[in-house]
Amino acid sequence: MNRNFTWYAVIVIIMVLYYYTKQTERYDMKPPIAQQNPYKTTLHGQERVDNYHWIRLTDEQKLAKKPDEQTLQVVDYIKKENDYTQAQLKHTNNLQKKLYNEIVGRIKKDDMSVPFLYNGYWYYTRYEKGSEYPIYCRKKESLQNPEEVMINVNDWAEGHDYFSLTNLSVSPDNKYLAFGVDTLSRRVYTIKVKDLETGELLTDELHGTQGTVAWANDNATFFYTVKNEISLLSEHIDRHKLGTPQTDDVRVYTEKDDSFYIGVGRSKSDKYIIIYNSSTLVSDYHILNANDPVGKFRQFSPRETEHEYTIDHYNDKFYIVTNWKAMNFRLMETPENATEKQNWKEVISHRKDVMVSGIDVFADHLVISERRDGLRQIRVIDQRSGNEYYLDFGEAVYSAYPSVNPSFNTNVLRYQFSSLITPRSTFDYDMDMKVSTLLKQTEVVGGHDPENYHSERLYARVRDGKKVPISIVYKKGYEKNGQGNLLLYAYGSYGSTNDPSFSSNRLSLLDRGFAYAIAHIRGSQTYGRPWYEDGKMFHKMNTFNDFVDCSKYLIQNNYTNPGHLFAMGGSAGGLLMGAVVNLAPELYRGVIAAVPFVDVISTMLDASIPLTSNEWDEWGDPRKKDEYEYMMTYSPYDNVYNAAYPSMLVTAGYFDSQVQYWEPVKWVAKLRDYKVGENVLYLHTNMDAGHGGKSGRFRRYKELALKYAFILDLAGMKY
Repeated sequence: MNRNFTWYAVIVIIMVLYYYTKQTERYDMKPPIAQQNPYKTTLHGQERVDNYHWIRLTDEQKLAKKPDEQTLQVVDYIKKENDYTQAQLKHTNNLQKKLYNEIVGRIKKDDMSVPFLYNGYWYYTRYEKGSEYPIYCRKKESLQNPEEVMINVNDWAEGHDYFSLTNLSVSPDNKYLAFGVDTLSRRVYTIKVKDLETGELLTDELHGTQGTVAWANDNATFFYTVKNEISLLSEHIDRHKLGTPQTDDVRVYTEKDDSFYIGVGRSKSDKYIIIYNSSTLVSDYHILNANDPVGKFRQFSPRETEHEYTIDHYNDKFYIVTNWKAMNFRLMETPENATEKQNWKEVISHRKDVMVSGIDVFADHLVISERRDGLRQIRVIDQRSGNEYYLDFGEAVYSAYPSVNPSFNTNVLRYQFSSLITPRSTFDYDMDMKVSTLLKQTEVVGGHDPENYHSERLYARVRDGKKVPISIVYKKGYEKNGQGNLLLYAYGSYGSTNDPSFSSNRLSLLDRGFAYAIAHIRGSQTYGRPWYEDGKMFHKMNTFNDFVDCSKYLIQNNYTNPGHLFAMGGSAGGLLMGAVVNLAPELYRGVIAAVPFVDVISTMLDASIPLTSNEWDEWGDPRKKDEYEYMMTYSPYDNVYNAAYPSMLVTAGYFDSQVQYWEPVKWVAKLRDYKVGENVLYLHTNMDAGHGGKSGRFRRYKELALKYAFILDLAGMKY
């Protein structure tokens, strides 16, 4: 026998034994079991028992320099869950690295945004190779002039696990830059101000804010929003004078209704400072001439129940997009000195089949953003002649919307276009000449040929007779034989609509033979405001049933089967995932629930939690018996039962202010008690980030690589 062959055989045997030993160790590893400590509450005569209430920590506990016993216990449990997930998915580490490198490899490293002109300067953002954060720049008057770096975020982010610098605002005289900084991922910002002429940072430092400012025309005063320290709700509008301490700031407005969000900005015309107030069903505005910063704000029109509207100033009047006697909204106008509702005059009437979603006002043109037949439309009206027309985008399934248009005196509209196969493209459109000019199409490094992919619009007839659109994309050659792998995504809340647009990240699935689909379920505004109203409050079950029925449609029409169908959603879309796996666990091979809002009752009962009081009109107020009973029918945490749940990956952010980390962590703990069968359950908690995951341009894709690896592993695909 050949001696070399003998030694080769021995080595192979050793390697095989090692592999199977490691695999056995992996499967022998037991998932963490959370301690049960029953916490009983009674509401409307019903007792709820929460065995995992102890997992909830306050912000003070999480941030304490010396953690207490409960904090240590909670962090220890989360660490065990993270370690378990890491160990069980260790065999995918190489795949995760490969996916991450693919995803970031498609992104141009030394990229730059398309410059836009505002108040005499061209503004743009650029990235340098090897950097995680943007560099904000401008050039005076001409793009041929020298670059002025306003702020390099990479310098500011150094030494921080998480860093966000946002909401840049330049004073009207172009001298000062105000911006917000968050180093904790709680979306509570410290406002700072930089002198752009000297490059020096001013002593002004405003804490506990929303991070945005609205400059008055004196260039020395701005208005900003202050958050409640506990609930993190935007609560006050304060006036700040440069060079003075925050303690000297003047409170100009306080919102007493904690169901409202508030903020402050400038009209596009630069004439008015506008305080905006909004709840799920009500809008309210207060306006002040920007030339009179110490003046008194006046209410635009008295606040009314279930009246939503937006405003924008034009010459001597305001335009109003309103749902007053118009579910899908209509356009009205009113003199700037007579803004009460009784003075409003109709410009564009209400249409049952078209939703007016917004406007962009220019000196000579009015641009209307509409939604018709489930797709975005852009309508241009010449304010001089009254002539109007719609832009033609040339594709059947797409997303298009106005982009950055800060200038008032221009005939050029900047808009964005994208589809499931076409990368995001930025156009300048001459509204007089009716000509579009492509300024930039996002580069896919390594190349991307749209001709290699196919997208289509499907319509699923759901159980109550409605037709729910599904946008789907796949690489050509995908066989509709019922054996294909398919990832179905949806959100379905707050009227937020996921339009069909391009993602280079998605190519890592498509190029491995996956199809990717978006279910445009109720709770969004795909078909206008009625589509949203039919997916909230006492109609919320429509959202979940739509997703289940879309899943069945894809199976029945041979796009996939239950052994190859995967589902994904995040935040309120994570609630969707939680409800769906309770309703129809047998339909899915695997599910990703990212930062899921799943403990609906507990959260909506506690007004101290950020967002809760703002959300009662979306989900319901469980303090009311009928609303409580309806919410209990779908709350994922309350409806966990002994079921063969699909394999699941659940993510959480320890500092998440939108969905508290303890919701997904408790949910996983409870699922471990009730799930039956061999399907896996993993929890991944990001300990230094919040709702959006890690900061930085590329770091956040490591979590996406984990999610994709989880799916591909379940699909049994070779790496």
